[in-house]
Amino acid sequence: MKINLKKELSGNILDIGGGREGIIGCLYTNHVISIDNRQDELDEVPDFCKKVLMDVTDLKFKENSFDIVIFFYSMMYMNEDTKKKAIFEAFRVLKKGGILCIWDAEIENIYPKPFLVELDICFENNEVHTTYGIVRNDIQTIDMIKNYAKECGFKLILSEFQESIFYLKYCK
Repeated sequence: MKINLKKELSGNILDIGGGREGIIGCLYTNHVISIDNRQDELDEVPDFCKKVLMDVTDLKFKENSFDIVIFFYSMMYMNEDTKKKAIFEAFRVLKKGGILCIWDAEIENIYPKPFLVELDICFENNEVHTTYGIVRNDIQTIDMIKNYAKECGFKLILSEFQESIFYLKYCK
């Protein structure tokens, strides 16, 4: 699956689960704070942005701190309770009128086989080929994520779905 990212957002950005390739940090550079709960994932991110080891269910930022919060293929690594708490925390740290963006995939109950999504991510003059995957008994649907966001009070701006891959954009 090919994803074309455009530098269309402005303001300070919290990238949740922004370790490994650090796609959002590479695209928006010094406007980004990338958090991850694994230091080894953060160590792989190029030094374009600030990197912080942090638990998404207990963000150490003040309320109304960010213009944008992004989950770029990080929800798939969270269990259902963590996803819900993460979206609530995103709502808390977003400024009024702030934007929440979620890129992820629907996941059927595939255990014990791994779920894998191969992506060609194009941004600026870069192209990154990567695979995200998990081995777990949890499912994830676009409707599940939409319901959590609605519970928080987010307003859906855009919903795109293609071949089990989705992009959701919300306003606080």
